[in-house]
Amino acid sequence: MNEQLKHFIESNIPQVEAEMFALVEKIDAPANLKESMLYSLKAGGKRIRPLFVLAVLEQYNQSLKDGLTVGSVIEIIHTYSLIHDDLPSMDNDDFRRGKPTNHKVYGDALATLAGDALNTLAFGILARMDVSAEKRIELVNLLSKAAGAEGMVGGQVLDIEGEKRQLNLAELEHVHINKTGALLRFSIEAGAVLADVSQKERETLKEYAHHIGLAFQIQDDILDIEGTTEELGKTAGKDVASDKSTYPALLTLDGAKEKLAEHYQKANNALDKLQVDSSLLRDFAAYIVHRKN
Repeated sequence: MNEQLKHFIESNIPQVEAEMFALVEKIDAPANLKESMLYSLKAGGKRIRPLFVLAVLEQYNQSLKDGLTVGSVIEIIHTYSLIHDDLPSMDNDDFRRGKPTNHKVYGDALATLAGDALNTLAFGILARMDVSAEKRIELVNLLSKAAGAEGMVGGQVLDIEGEKRQLNLAELEHVHINKTGALLRFSIEAGAVLADVSQKERETLKEYAHHIGLAFQIQDDILDIEGTTEELGKTAGKDVASDKSTYPALLTLDGAKEKLAEHYQKANNALDKLQVDSSLLRDFAAYIVHRKN
């Protein structure tokens, strides 16, 4: 990680987290529900999605203020999805980010409801933002697609169905374009909405986001084989043990690395078409493909 990206991450993660925790702490809800919600929000993580919102704003020389709120919303949605993913009825994981999963601490019922509460809270936060009504409506609409049946949740369903058979490459990419890529694409597009970029620039950013989303998942699949439980903060080797459809399983480990390099190159090619300096987004692309957790 170079110094520009390191400084950007270290400067902004504390601000995102402070905003996110404050948004949840001030709601009027049962104490144990808020505790369960905050437990998973405070478990750590790379915060890559909110950082992408801020990176787009930074590249277009815009204030990061509204990006902190939108970034918090995306991380809230992402955290709800992880709580539900870890449940016994889904992936049945005991650890997330090196800590016991939410349902292991609070029980299945409260963990499920904490996820529900985070999901619904996110849309309320967007609706109350101090930006134009047009932007609020567009952000709510885009997030509903990215996080719901047309995006992340739809991808999760396809992923579950794919456990019954070996998917081909097109099917596997379709799963991850939705399951993993949808929220990443929203993060980048939300930054574009807040920055009032042109439609042409927005489409180019979406192209970049498409390839970064797939690269993110491919590297996840590679790390499941090459990483350790300690490095990953979750159970390593679980995909292999469950005979899950992954890029290494379909393409071999070397083939998956080649596909990762291909999407990395295409992401950078998209940035070549932007009308602004894209060095920060290039740094993020490199970070995603070279990360170890």
